Amino acid sequence: MVALDSGKHTVVPARSPRAARRPRRRQRHVGWVFAGPAAALFALFFAYPLGASLLQSFTAEDAGSLRWVGLDQYQRLLHDPAFADALVNTGLILVVQVPVMVGLALLLAALLNQSWLRFRGTWRAVHFLPAVTTLVAYAVVFQVLLKTDNGLVNQTLGAFGMGPIDWLNDPTWARVSLILTLTWRWTGYNAVILLAGLQSIGKEQYEAAALDGASTFTTYTRVILPQLRPVVLFCVITSTIGTLQLFDENYVLTRGGPDDATLTPVVYLYKVGFQQFDFGYAAAIAWVVVALIAAISAAQYFAFGRERRR
Repeated sequence: MVALDSGKHTVVPARSPRAARRPRRRQRHVGWVFAGPAAALFALFFAYPLGASLLQSFTAEDAGSLRWVGLDQYQRLLHDPAFADALVNTGLILVVQVPVMVGLALLLAALLNQSWLRFRGTWRAVHFLPAVTTLVAYAVVFQVLLKTDNGLVNQTLGAFGMGPIDWLNDPTWARVSLILTLTWRWTGYNAVILLAGLQSIGKEQYEAAALDGASTFTTYTRVILPQLRPVVLFCVITSTIGTLQLFDENYVLTRGGPDDATLTPVVYLYKVGFQQFDFGYAAAIAWVVVALIAAISAAQYFAFGRERRR
């Protein structure tokens, strides 16, 4: 087939529909060449284990072989007092530690954003350093600091005439120790995120509030915080997810004790799966934790993440 160019009276070969589709196919093939290795790794190390664990949660091991039990593992969770204790412990840590940490992070971010503060870059790096510390390493350090005998914290309290506290062996103080440990590690991390949000707010809004006679407290509560709501929500949701997945700190500090006072669902999952070798039940625990994370994150988003209609 040919096409005539009426302007110059030249004959130009017309491209067939099949030839026109070839460049598009090549582009798609090139895309799959680059995305293929990543997709294969995702399928091998994430999608397949995820699906296998879901199937495993509906099975139980009987005489060395797996048998299908349906929802029995999930029904078993409803009557498991240890799992209930783990949920209660996590809930207590969540409602205390996350608000305290985010509140401290807001104050710290506001301080680090002040123009009169010297060496601001150094202070920001110092407060962010705990977040890049190895989880096990810093938990071991706190384990040494909080020892009942010869621990640095109790030695300092003794210098002020205060008796030693059994930080890691008393149920109440063990929870307090865990909350303090988590707050120390993640406050600076959230402060840096909130600081980025503060720096996106123009100086003219501070100046306008000052011209209207607003105090510093009123400026932050009525002008700055409403604009930081998406950033605060991000910090709250990620902190909530981290708390529900809590494992390293409480396992190193207390092994979930004393008397299951710091037992969390993930520590319980570890004990069921790798100490009792009940992998079907452990898989069910894992999927319940996933469902809880999704439900709580969605509730937080719908409660605080959307703009209110006037």
